[in-house]
Amino acid sequence: MITNTYFLLYVENPMASADFYSRLLDKQPVQASADFTLFILDSGIKLGLWSRQVVKPEAQASAGCGELGWAVDSREAVDELHQHWRALGITIVQPPTAMGFGYTLLALDPDGHRLRVLYLTVG
Repeated sequence: MITNTYFLLYVENPMASADFYSRLLDKQPVQASADFTLFILDSGIKLGLWSRQVVKPEAQASAGCGELGWAVDSREAVDELHQHWRALGITIVQPPTAMGFGYTLLALDPDGHRLRVLYLTVG
């Protein structure tokens, strides 16, 4: 059985991205260097930020080809995160919006990676 335990994002500057994600997640990385930074999320999943200049083999995709997602338990939680992220100066590309799968918000990190918060209304 395979269990998903890591998400890796290729970033321009892992230390700058670490600062961004520290504010976003309200937690400090467990490892931080010029080439790689690692967070352990409350769920136990690890988020790695790897310098795109050193990743081997070289990454071919660019930011925006996928999304990191966080499910929340209410529409109000989406709205609260929207206000919090705006206060942090995070780029919001889709304010809270009702869509076919639920109520959602979309933001970008400094490298253009898409960050989605959603309250699922379908199963």
